Amino acid sequence: MKLKLTFFTAAFILPMIYTSTAFAAQTDAWRVDWEQTLAAAKKEGQLTLYGSPDFEGLFGEFHKKYPEIKITGVFNRGADVAKRLMAERRAEKYLADLYVNGMTTGYNVFYKAKALDPIPPLLVLPEVTDASKWWRGKLHYVDPENQYLLNINGENRMVVAFNTKLVNPAEIKSYWDLLNPKWKGKIVAYDPTLGGSGDAMRFFYHSKSLGPEFIKRILLETDIVISTDTRQMGDWLAGGKFAFSIFGPVSRMDLDLMQIQGLPVGWFKPDQLKEGTYITAGSGGVALINKAPHPNAAKIGLNWLLSREGQIAYQRIFTQGNDGPDSLRIDIPKDKVPSGNRRPEGDENRYPFVDRAEWMDQAPISKFVREVLEQRRK
Repeated sequence: MKLKLTFFTAAFILPMIYTSTAFAAQTDAWRVDWEQTLAAAKKEGQLTLYGSPDFEGLFGEFHKKYPEIKITGVFNRGADVAKRLMAERRAEKYLADLYVNGMTTGYNVFYKAKALDPIPPLLVLPEVTDASKWWRGKLHYVDPENQYLLNINGENRMVVAFNTKLVNPAEIKSYWDLLNPKWKGKIVAYDPTLGGSGDAMRFFYHSKSLGPEFIKRILLETDIVISTDTRQMGDWLAGGKFAFSIFGPVSRMDLDLMQIQGLPVGWFKPDQLKEGTYITAGSGGVALINKAPHPNAAKIGLNWLLSREGQIAYQRIFTQGNDGPDSLRIDIPKDKVPSGNRRPEGDENRYPFVDRAEWMDQAPISKFVREVLEQRRK
């Protein structure tokens, strides 16, 4: 009896000890990896970012935590940063560690040029790799391999705004209503051939209820004025020169700030138009540039950016007035996310996430838009 009890006890307890030991070893493994990488990153002493200007401020918070790692980089519009980085690479100058900006440029320039390294092997922190901490239970990559281009933001985006003295928004139920002859000559559009309109064009082009036909008709039938200056568009809208704007993000037109100042501008909420709105990362994305000069600092910076601490700082620093991101991390406070930008839940056809692998190739959209604009010039 005693022998049987001893055998039973051993059979029950030994697997528990083994499992506990294996778990402890796994925990120690990531800590060892992290500490070794951090020590190497401090020796490198620098992290070089290429991206949008707000990321310079965000990584100022990173520098406070890791003062041995200074932040340098090139901060500008995505298209301008891409031109510079690719020119440097053609000259065999490999200066960038991370690209931090929108994934339209990330996909159509860096991904296609095979200038990126995979992200998953560099993710160390358990709070980063834990899928339950992220919207819809996963990290949201935009490349087919789910490795190279990672979204950190998923905000609601509306790109139709109006002058509140000229437009009664209750009368506009659909994007198609903008084709009403009464609005002819009263719509200004952000140039649909520029990178800043990429997410908007993906929404309209791929929408089952809008599609290429809507793009064609809005460009050909409304005497629409096309602008490359979003701030000028905002001034025109607030001053009453135009009743509507389209394709231009609210924040780039400074409409959120104008609204705070009491100027007569507004934009539609997610449920106001029957075709819905879209969810986008906007400028909220990250990619790992290959041949990085500071690979350990890049690894530490990447994990910090995706951590709870990094994403709380991201939401706070990128929010200005009535515009700001809605991090794809779901375990952080959301009370400061501007109400108009909060990610809508519901029908994915009505609120699609436009930064997805099967929609990221801008080539067919750009080709179509150029053809329509050529018709317009005839």
